[in-house]
Amino acid sequence: MPISYSKWDHIEVSDDEDDTHPNIDTPSLFRWRHQARLEKMAKQEKDWQDFNFDYKEWELEYREVESSLREAKNAGKTDQVPRLEEKMEKLKKRKEELDKRKEELEKEKRLTPLNVDTLSKPGFSSSRLNKADLSHEDRSQELDEDAKAKRQVEFNKKYSKKMKEFGMMSKWQDSMQFLISNPDLVCEETANYLTLWCIDLAIEEKFALMEQVSTQVISMQYMLTLGKELKLDPRAAVRPFYDRLNKVNQEYMDVFNDEIDGFRTRVRNRAKEKIEEAMREHEEEERKKRLGPGELDPVEVMEELPEDLKKCFETQDIQMLKDTFAKYPEEEAKMWLQKCIDSGLWVPNKEDAAAAANGDAAEDPEYATPGEAAS
Repeated sequence: MPISYSKWDHIEVSDDEDDTHPNIDTPSLFRWRHQARLEKMAKQEKDWQDFNFDYKEWELEYREVESSLREAKNAGKTDQVPRLEEKMEKLKKRKEELDKRKEELEKEKRLTPLNVDTLSKPGFSSSRLNKADLSHEDRSQELDEDAKAKRQVEFNKKYSKKMKEFGMMSKWQDSMQFLISNPDLVCEETANYLTLWCIDLAIEEKFALMEQVSTQVISMQYMLTLGKELKLDPRAAVRPFYDRLNKVNQEYMDVFNDEIDGFRTRVRNRAKEKIEEAMREHEEEERKKRLGPGELDPVEVMEELPEDLKKCFETQDIQMLKDTFAKYPEEEAKMWLQKCIDSGLWVPNKEDAAAAANGDAAEDPEYATPGEAAS
């Protein structure tokens, strides 16, 4: 059977060309043509990567909306059906656009002549591309909380400066290039670090910076989620994610902005909770400092005292206190006096405690205001 060599008829091998003008530097021309081919091949590869990413994303969204529509119909939620059906129509139109795009890419591939770069590819090369370490997501399932916290601390020490630099970036293009140049940042630890920073900024009432950093948090979470759902290296989601933002797809941007707004609300609420927690802790510390010899708080005891006894302590009138105690039944007088002693409001001599409770004169009773008792 004769062998057909027709597939070799359209091969571009510029290195063998010798039909150049004598005034043209042939090696330079060959290098230029070779570079142009490489750039064209790189563009084609990127176009295919973008298409595959968009198609997988469409596939996921289509299945989700299709499932939601089926559930809404089965559950009789007629108010949701029109909106979901409208989404389905949009997704079907998008599928047509994706199919057309695929045809154009396949046609371009068929029409691209073979060349020295496509004919020969190395079977082995010692140079390798660095790949993102995806194992941090898998490891997080196996590690306990202490190990996760330790790894986060180590990551923070190593990359805190770069994470803050990324967090303060406001331009999509700058953010994309920064992550491409620093691929180690595309991970859950960066999202965690920036989230905590947002809370700290809200506590400090630096809301403008908090809102900027919060945008970067949601961006990082989007990239991680897309990478996980589409089973891609998270770094492979960086460029397509920012390309999508730059295309100004209104529906996509609305969802993205809703996520940011929701996150900012949660950050503000958490900051408020942390402030309240700090205030409660401070109040408890102050209360412990105030405690008297019997572990009672002089402020609380002062608030509990009957008005007539309270007035005695406020005026620091010893005779009034004795007269007032004399009006109370013995057991009740002892109870109030003991509370005053235990809180430090009353500092008597040993003999004075019993004497005051019985309404007898005490030689050297000592008063202490709530503030003095605390000190």
